[in-house]
Amino acid sequence: MKRLTLLLGALALATPGDALARGEFDPAREFEQHEWIPIHLGPLNLSITKAVVYLLLGALLTILLGLFLMRGKTLNRRGTAGEMIYDIAQTQVAEQGLPSKAIGRWFPYVATLMLFIWTVNMVGFIPLPLTGETWHHIPVWGIYAATSSLSVTLALALLTFVFTHVEGVRWNGPVRYFKSWIPEVPKAILPLIVPLEILGQFMRLISLSVRLFANMLAGHMLILTFIGLIFVLENVFLAVVAVPAAIAFYLFEVVIVVGIQAFIFAALSAIYIGSAIEPEH
Repeated sequence: MKRLTLLLGALALATPGDALARGEFDPAREFEQHEWIPIHLGPLNLSITKAVVYLLLGALLTILLGLFLMRGKTLNRRGTAGEMIYDIAQTQVAEQGLPSKAIGRWFPYVATLMLFIWTVNMVGFIPLPLTGETWHHIPVWGIYAATSSLSVTLALALLTFVFTHVEGVRWNGPVRYFKSWIPEVPKAILPLIVPLEILGQFMRLISLSVRLFANMLAGHMLILTFIGLIFVLENVFLAVVAVPAAIAFYLFEVVIVVGIQAFIFAALSAIYIGSAIEPEH
């Protein structure tokens, strides 16, 4: 009962300020990016926004979590948890996607990627006073995931995309690597197949970024919508249905979606890099 009360309180804190203030709520506003600290270098916009703050917080927590878990003795709970994460990253991510000759170089990348995305996703479900809004001069607490921004997931996917082709060229040479994109088909249909193969390489970039973005965005939208309905319709009795539904989606996202999306992103990154290193496989 105590845990349920705390969870209800957290969801109440995560209620958008717009809903509290006006009885109106557009959940899409929670994902708008406003420049908190404008930084413009020529055509580059390096301004600090809500997504940037959450990314910095996620990076800091990832470092602290890694140090906390990986420096513990394997006989205690902390060490056991660290060993389990390490084992998943090695056996289920790196060894399944990377050739043995590349594991030493790319295991740190895919392991860090998995832990970082998991941490950023989890931070997105912790109510924090980082919404940039106030209610009667009090900072509004809310839930927001940096990975619900397409620019963030696209940047992460772009890292894997670049590393994939750099490694493909480094291990195979440019001619052999790019030639591996062309399947063995009759020459007459090559003009049709080659553009599709090239497009398929770029679709990996879209697949990585959109999958993570869409899942995190949808989860937050559902939670915010159910809670916001109480204030939009100004009917407290809706809480009987809306709050349990919001809690169910909240738990589903935290327990299942957060971890799965981090694992899939890291696993696909390992597979893409591995397939570039050994294109014949």
